[in-house]
Amino acid sequence: MVNPLLFAGQMQGGFAQGLGQALMEGMHYDDQGQLLTGSLMDYAVPRADDLPTLAHQSRPSSTDANPLGAKGVGESGAIAAPAALRGAVLDALGPLGVTHLDLPMTPAAVWQAMQPTTTGDTPC
Repeated sequence: MVNPLLFAGQMQGGFAQGLGQALMEGMHYDDQGQLLTGSLMDYAVPRADDLPTLAHQSRPSSTDANPLGAKGVGESGAIAAPAALRGAVLDALGPLGVTHLDLPMTPAAVWQAMQPTTTGDTPC
């Protein structure tokens, strides 16, 4: 690790991006196909107060892909966070019979998944 502070910032930023994809960020259109979430005034992105405190760990290993043996770290949180968060939510809702949720898993989407379906007593 060349710069521990830069490493921590890259990990936090990557996780924030992945959390946004998993829980908040969705493109919405009207009936005519007009984009309704075209600006940051309409599109939910995570803020600092949406994020948990993260503990960062490094397991250094070099790569043969370049002469320095260096690798990036920022994309790791963005790639892993949506899958990890979706798995955690599905594990929590498993006892209710919920087996699938599309991203983003907004509070409204999770609440809807928890509701009994019209054909039975278990959630969808």
